[in-house]
Amino acid sequence: MGDEIGREQAHLVESRTALDRMRERTASMSALAGDRVSGEYLKFTLWKRMKALEDDPEIPLFFGRLDYGHAVAASPARGARRSAEAPGERFYIGRRHVTDEQGDPLVVDWRAPISRPFYRASTADPMGLRLRRRFGFHRGKVTAYEDEDLATPRTSQVAAATEDAAAAADTGAAAHSAILEAEIERPRMGPMRDIVATIQPEQDDIVRSALAASVCVQGAPGTGKTAVGLHRAAYLLYAHRDQLSRQGVLVVGPNASFLRYIGDVLPALGEIDAKQTTVEELVARVPLRTVDPVEVARVKGDARMATVLERALWSLPQPATDGLVVPIGARRWRVPAYEADEIVAELRGRGVRYGAGRVMLPQRLAHAVLVKMELSGDSPDDRVQNSVARSRPVKQFADALWPATDARRLVMRLLGDLGFLAAAASGVLTAAEQEAIRWPRPAKGPGSARWSLHDAVLVDEAADLLERTPSLGHVVLDEAQDLSPMMLRCIGRQCSTGSATILGDLAQGTTPWGVRVWDDALAHLGKAGAHLEELTVGFRVPADVIEYAARLLPTIAPTLAPPTSVRRTSGELQIRQHPEPLAAAVSAVGEALGRPGSIGMIVPDSWATRADAALDEAGISHSTVGDADDIASRVDVVPATLAKGLEFDHVVLAEPAALVAAETDTPTGLRRLYVCLTRAVTSLVIVHAEPLPL
Repeated sequence: MGDEIGREQAHLVESRTALDRMRERTASMSALAGDRVSGEYLKFTLWKRMKALEDDPEIPLFFGRLDYGHAVAASPARGARRSAEAPGERFYIGRRHVTDEQGDPLVVDWRAPISRPFYRASTADPMGLRLRRRFGFHRGKVTAYEDEDLATPRTSQVAAATEDAAAAADTGAAAHSAILEAEIERPRMGPMRDIVATIQPEQDDIVRSALAASVCVQGAPGTGKTAVGLHRAAYLLYAHRDQLSRQGVLVVGPNASFLRYIGDVLPALGEIDAKQTTVEELVARVPLRTVDPVEVARVKGDARMATVLERALWSLPQPATDGLVVPIGARRWRVPAYEADEIVAELRGRGVRYGAGRVMLPQRLAHAVLVKMELSGDSPDDRVQNSVARSRPVKQFADALWPATDARRLVMRLLGDLGFLAAAASGVLTAAEQEAIRWPRPAKGPGSARWSLHDAVLVDEAADLLERTPSLGHVVLDEAQDLSPMMLRCIGRQCSTGSATILGDLAQGTTPWGVRVWDDALAHLGKAGAHLEELTVGFRVPADVIEYAARLLPTIAPTLAPPTSVRRTSGELQIRQHPEPLAAAVSAVGEALGRPGSIGMIVPDSWATRADAALDEAGISHSTVGDADDIASRVDVVPATLAKGLEFDHVVLAEPAALVAAETDTPTGLRRLYVCLTRAVTSLVIVHAEPLPL
């Protein structure tokens, strides 16, 4: 046993040394190019390669091994390690591809086709494997391994670096992986980590979906939907690198804290090309200065606003009141008003963007002038047409027919001019809805307007009506259930010709304007044909905790199947009633500090300042989610509205009734509570004074 672990440790050392050499070779390269632009591009390419080859000694280079019972190709694969026990090939599976000095692979990237049996093979379908090995590590060193003999059904052998570990492993059932469970349940600190060592078959199907396919993942808490989305992005960047390096990949999360939490996952997998953003950053065409009341936000977020905006914009072109007269030399050429209107109608009938139509109109008017010149016997050429199109009479006439505008001014006028709004919204919005979204005081200009987030989304919609939004190759959208239809349209424009991975959980929808049916969300995204996958098997949330939280599902999401947990350990759930719930919560945090792992103290938003002060008074070092350096310490104060997507080994939840009451309505409050209850990986302590709402 010890000799085998020693051999595997030696391979790890060899692989790490080889990775160092790969990085040194990249660092020694010079960016020689024929011009400055090409040189800068080469420098950037080398820098990205260096970043992708960065090594963290605490993160193992490989986590598994595949022993094939035969040669994978007609001749042995170049660099495949021969097994001493059988004539097949052996591959170590890791986070990135590592080669020796001859270019032979020491570690194969988990995304390579040869690696897929690590996630998919079974005794029923071994996929050519003789043996699958999983490794256990401690502080970057191999300490254990577990073999699954796929050639002989229901056999598993485990070796470990200590007798205690080996004795514990001997009690495991054949289908149970002690190392896999240990990796899933390993205490965490700081940001989210990748799950390449623990991807399950149903997750792997989603991760390796074709680039052309858009996939919607309805995932219960702890099912790994966020990780699956990020790993799909990493897989697509690997499988379609040339295409996606040109077209781009975007990850959209609910807030900045969430992005900081997931920010290390893709770089850890060697991918640094994907951009990460929020809806707020995506629509940052105007400064946000106010927050809309719920009823106002509902109307502004409704998909009907797209029709209102389109009607408002296309109400700007006006019929010609007189013909166009263009002097050229001693002659004056005239385009009648009816003909000018026909030109405008023809352009609009082609479905061009408003801005493109404004560019095309002077050329069309100039062409009409040239036709008349030709009919009179002249022989004008293209230079004459361009000159006429740029002439003052044509430009002024075109501006009158097709007025200039910009997205900010259009929305500002729509929300500030009651008559303009009424004309655009007639038959679309009710009078009450029009009154709700109208600004009480019209702004003097875009710079002084009190824009809200929902206003900014309208500006983004208007901008696309003016000029087409360029499409990316792939977009990963998390917490999609919280976005309004207009926000979903905004995201959809980012991948209008690309594909998307849409992630969410209808039971965790905590915005009054969010969608409640995935078909509706996909239609707003422009991805009505997306395939819907449902993940209900939880790997992170303990059984006791998920079963307790699932009591809310009949009320908040009656159509969803209840989640289940595959965790062997039931976890710990404690409910404590105390007249001073904040003090009791601080005490529970102190108790949790005696155990390994991260701690999240989730409180109603209005309690966050008091919770911070109470922890300070108790001498407990902590940070607060929402600060610039959040998720940076062992203990975090978590305002309930920022808990979504985060996980902690131990969660202390203070006063659920106050948390529910803080929302605009009870269903939204109960969905918020469901989110907060399911953040725990090991233990959950609920502290309350008021009666529990479940």
